[in-house]
Amino acid sequence: MTQHADVVAQMRQLIQILAQHNHAYYVLDQPVIADSEYDQLFHQLKALEQQYPDLIQADTPTNKVGGQPLSKFESVTHAVPMLSLGNVFNQDELFAFARRAEERLPNQTIQYDVELKFDGLAISLWYANGVLVRGVTRGDGETGEDITHNVKTIRNLPKILSSAEYSIPEFLEVRGEVLMPKSGFEKLNAANLAKGEKTFANPRNAAAGSLRQLDPKIAASRPLAFYAYGIAQCVPHHGLNTMSESLDWLHQLGFAVGERHFVCDSIQAVQEVYEQINQERSQLSVEIDGLVIKVNDLKQQQQLGFLSREPRWATAYKFPAVAALTTVENIHWQVGRTGTLTPVARLNPVAVGGVTVSNVTLHNIGEIHRLDVRIGDTVSVYRSGDVIPKVEKVWPEFRPAEAETVQLPACCPVCDSPVVMPEGEALARCSGGLYCAAQRIEAIRHFVSRKAMDIEGLGDRWVESLLHLNLLKDVSDIYHLHEHREALLKIEKMGEKSVQNLLDAIERSKKTTLGAFIYALGIRGVGETTARMLANTFQTLDALRVANLEALKKTPDVGDITAEWILDFFQAPHNLEVLDRLLAAGIHWDAPLAPTRQPLNGESWVITGTLSKMGRDEATQMLQALGARVSGSVSSKTKCLVAGEKAGSKLEKAEKLGIPVMNEDQFLSLMAEYGQTQG
Repeated sequence: MTQHADVVAQMRQLIQILAQHNHAYYVLDQPVIADSEYDQLFHQLKALEQQYPDLIQADTPTNKVGGQPLSKFESVTHAVPMLSLGNVFNQDELFAFARRAEERLPNQTIQYDVELKFDGLAISLWYANGVLVRGVTRGDGETGEDITHNVKTIRNLPKILSSAEYSIPEFLEVRGEVLMPKSGFEKLNAANLAKGEKTFANPRNAAAGSLRQLDPKIAASRPLAFYAYGIAQCVPHHGLNTMSESLDWLHQLGFAVGERHFVCDSIQAVQEVYEQINQERSQLSVEIDGLVIKVNDLKQQQQLGFLSREPRWATAYKFPAVAALTTVENIHWQVGRTGTLTPVARLNPVAVGGVTVSNVTLHNIGEIHRLDVRIGDTVSVYRSGDVIPKVEKVWPEFRPAEAETVQLPACCPVCDSPVVMPEGEALARCSGGLYCAAQRIEAIRHFVSRKAMDIEGLGDRWVESLLHLNLLKDVSDIYHLHEHREALLKIEKMGEKSVQNLLDAIERSKKTTLGAFIYALGIRGVGETTARMLANTFQTLDALRVANLEALKKTPDVGDITAEWILDFFQAPHNLEVLDRLLAAGIHWDAPLAPTRQPLNGESWVITGTLSKMGRDEATQMLQALGARVSGSVSSKTKCLVAGEKAGSKLEKAEKLGIPVMNEDQFLSLMAEYGQTQG
């Protein structure tokens, strides 16, 4: 054996021993050697690598901190979306999940794969010819962040796949969860406490925070572990038949999987496992917040398919919420981007399910009345599904004499505009949509959009810069930006041409239509179709501004609640001030034409599926030009459904209700008869 071969053999032996002890420590939580002994083995390997740097192995545990910290994470689109799971919280909901599966798989026997639901961070790992090449966070399910430099620091995660029993695929994408075992979490917090540093509230926060560090040395210093739960892609195909077989296969390739795993022949057996694990969860090495129930057979999974954001063949069975008692110290009202007022209870901080809770939303004034919660009350706070804190119960027997009842504010706490809540609505809103600072970004984004004032180029980046310079207090300030040309030119990466293009687009937008202008105002409940109906009905903005409630209700496409929102908007003084400034800036439109009877006037149409010869926006515009209303849902009032490719539940519902259905060619033919052709 040559010297190099001997050194490589020593390195491989040390790597294998260290991997075994990493697995015992981080996965099994059963270390068999002392930390000092582990350190000795580690330093032996490191000394060899320093002496023979050309022979360093790809999967060495010493190579866990490569390079300098990154300045940002790269976005990566998932080839196979990382969908979320639906939830069930009790036996009835679990059995209902099973019934739905049985109805779609008639006369078939169903087994259930039952796994621990880890309380960690979901990631995707890519292996090319057995070598780890990329690690990506779940992100929004469609796009995640490249955290390869951090996942390579996870000690129990195989960097190179090997198996005595199975061949290694050319390409493999494995999905799983990164978390911090309980023992590692406790040691980390104890060490941080001793150093006077911040401690973590729970293992999940510690794990997630570690993976999102730009410096991989920080992630490497944390006791993270990876547990595989599924295969997203495999080339060539793995040839496995069941979920349980795939977990065993992953385990054989070197991945850690959950320490408890079951295959149940009935949903009743699943319930028994749930009750057992709920009792034993404190004894597990990791934090879990429930179980994941999957149809075991992979072909049956394909038959069941997916809903829009979750599989039909799997669900998360959550453990009961954890509760704690605390007191309500105050209730404040927050104003959201759409003007919704949300009451938030400020609590005496309390630990609930491992998390310190000091604020909790009370949703709306109706929820406050339902609970009869008052400032000073003692309340039970639950972490619903172990995630979202919620006030579940008020203890009136502990209520102090000075406890204050809570009233809906008459005026917005941000802009002082009137707060309105139409009868039958649960949510109260600020009526100063054009003026309120809390709604400013959303109001501007909507105002400049293509179907509104269509100010090309005024995107979020410009808006943020202009807000920072205090040049946009409301939408009317857009038409005074030409007065601040020098300030605009000083914005980073905004040169003379960019500024001129923006000012030209603003100037062009002054010539619009009444319908587009009404839509741009962002009145609650007034979409593009409703705005056009209001323009057709009232003909002038002055007539709309002074319209009473009864006149508004008679407008096609305007219901009782929307009529109230329109009335409230035009009665808010701040809105009228902004409106006058917009008109004074030169916004105008052609005088109205005499209204004509349109062939599809008042009819409700629905478009679903993918249209191959046009976009759905174009089809919508054709229908609206003929007086039709385009709805997003099918009902008994729907006149016709236009069904493109891959039409789903809307088509099923239309057929069930006996509603006429047209394909794309039939639709285009009808449009041509009315003189509507593709642009």
